[in-house]
Amino acid sequence: MKNHIALFEPLMPANTGNIARTCAATNTSLHLIEPLGFSTSDKMLKRAGLDYWDKVDIIYHESLPAFMDYVGSHPLFLISKFARQVYSQANLADPSVSEQFFLFGKETTGLPEEFMEPHKDQCLRIPMNDEHVRSLNLSNTANIIIYEALRQQDFQGLDSLHHYRDTEKSRRMAW
Repeated sequence: MKNHIALFEPLMPANTGNIARTCAATNTSLHLIEPLGFSTSDKMLKRAGLDYWDKVDIIYHESLPAFMDYVGSHPLFLISKFARQVYSQANLADPSVSEQFFLFGKETTGLPEEFMEPHKDQCLRIPMNDEHVRSLNLSNTANIIIYEALRQQDFQGLDSLHHYRDTEKSRRMAW
């Protein structure tokens, strides 16, 4: 199954860079829905993604409707603290699905309410104590969601053991 992370109008380059690194590590496509709050040539964005940018499948969309046209009939999950369903209760490994999308809102305002309302059955949340914290960091949230999907999919296509380069230092570090 192919997983996709989509960011609606992201504002912070470090968050997007960190999510791009996760996408590179998990064979996940990254969708950026414009307008962006930064340039993709931004130094902080490159720094957060380190040297993985050429390993990330990035697709740009000029608007939320353009993104929805791209998604078509594939499953779409909206990630929101206002959702009723907890992310771990959703079936993210349906064998009949070839691709699925996880849409995350803007760091400051989330997803537009008028967009979420007709999609409320597709909304997932991460439980948290919102008496003390307004929201979780976007890149942390994306990591939690994508790794739950991958866990349910038995980490298909990912290495279960890190392979060290054959160097003197790695031979000393091998357990």
